[in-house]
This record gives sequence, C-alpha cells and structure tokens, in this order.
Amino acid sequence: MNLIEAIIMGLIQGLTEFLPVSSSGHLAIFKNIFHISTDTGLLFDVMLHMATLVAICFVYWKDIKELFVNGCCMVGLWVTNAVIWIGNLFRGKDNRKEYKRVLTTPYRRFVLMILISTVPTGILGILLEEVIGSASELLILPGICLILTAILLFIADRVKVGEKTEETASYKNSLIIGLAQGVATLPGLSRSGTTITACLLNGFSKEFAVKYSFIMSIPAILGAMVLQLKDFTLAEFAGGMIWNYLAGMLVAGVVGYICIKTMLVVVKKNKFTIFSIYCLIAGIVSIVFFFLA
Repeated sequence: MNLIEAIIMGLIQGLTEFLPVSSSGHLAIFKNIFHISTDTGLLFDVMLHMATLVAICFVYWKDIKELFVNGCCMVGLWVTNAVIWIGNLFRGKDNRKEYKRVLTTPYRRFVLMILISTVPTGILGILLEEVIGSASELLILPGICLILTAILLFIADRVKVGEKTEETASYKNSLIIGLAQGVATLPGLSRSGTTITACLLNGFSKEFAVKYSFIMSIPAILGAMVLQLKDFTLAEFAGGMIWNYLAGMLVAGVVGYICIKTMLVVVKKNKFTIFSIYCLIAGIVSIVFFFLA
C-alpha cells in the first residue's frame, strides 16, 4: 500500500465509521463492483480502529474521564460488598454490616448502561460472524441492509423528541440499543444510524442519543481490535510501510473527529433525510448490480 492509498483508506474509514452510511456496506459494494481487495494488512486495520477511538475520546474526553473514574469506583465498591457479604456469613443477624450503595451518581448509571448494551452486542457479533463474512461476498444483503438503513434514518428525522439522559434512561433501554448495535454488524446497516435511531425511539434526548451511540461503540471497537491482535505478527512492522499507515491513521482520526461533530448537528437539525436518500440509492444500485453481474 502506497501513501496515497493509505490516505484514501483513512479518509473512507473516518467518513463511513461515523456518518450513517455503513462502512462495511460500502467496502462490500466496492469490493464486488470494482473487484478491489479490501485486505490492507492487519496492522493497518488495528491502527484505523485506534484512530476511531482517539476521535471519540477527543470529542467526549470529559465524559469518558468521568466514566473511567466512576467505573473504577464501582469496581472498588463491588469488591467491598463482596467482602462484606462473606463477612456477614459468619456474623450474627444483629451484627451484619450494611452494603455500600454503588449507583449513587448519573455517571455510574451511565457505566452500567454501557455494560448492559455491550453484552447483546458481543453475543450477536459472535453469532453473526460467519454470516457477516459470507454476506460481504455478495451484493444482495448489503443492498437490502442499506435500504433498511435509509428507512431507519427517515424514521430518525420524524421521531418525537425525548428527554431521557443517563439520569432517567432505563436499563431496558440500554439492552434494546445494545441489540440494535449487534444487528448493525451486518454489512450495509449503519452502526451509528441504527443505534442513534434506537436511542431516539427509546426517548433519549438528541444530544444524549449521539453521545451514547459513540461512547457505546468504544467497547465494541476495543473488542474488534483484540480479536485482530490475536493474529498479529511483528513481521508487519518490517519495511517502511509504517509511515504510510501512520498517515492513514492521522487522516482517519481527523476526519472522524469532524464527522462526529457533524453528526451532532445532523441529529439536532433533523438532517438525516439526506443520508437516507443516499443509502436508498446505494442500496438499489447494489441490488441491481447483484442481478446484472
């Protein structure tokens, strides 16, 4: 991969990862229509995922810091309560200690919501792994899923605005949104578009819907990176490719940051219809090429 190709791949990653147009769907379409290999090297894939994480962390740095601090506090309190539980087994009924309250702040509820959303996402990701791999080789499923994405985005612009935040959203809401994220691993279904629509349908405020969608993606992205790293070898550091990879990573991070900021405006001003029309056209083109090929 030369420098120009690395920059183009970084641009595509930054644009399609955060805008609601489905990066997996576009890769599948380009691969099939233009017979382009999307195998860019394991190290480059990991670096692009890292750029995605950095972009999210830049936009939501204060929230992520609070989530990390409160998450550590929750772990400490859970350990304390476990020790108290063990101690209470050997104490008399009148001498038992009270358990420490864990969910005492909105950010601690936020942490638990993210954890609840991550579970169904991980389960569906594992169950659909083979389907996703085989589906990407054909144009029909990405085409259908892009049309579904268009429908979801059309709905998102017309949902009644809710007011739920981390303080008022339920854990059932988190479970439903996690299921939506898991289903969105199918090529052609936009992860951001699907999860933001699910958030809005569950009554989230617009700002919190975008925040929850992108912060919720962090465990999923980290999981994908870990799965890729198990096949990683130091041989990929050989040669001068690392500089091209770094250039692609930088482009993906910068473009991704801009796209997250753009999504905040898109949701606030109900501008999903533009992306809905685009996904509808892309889906129809994909299906047409499937039957003509």
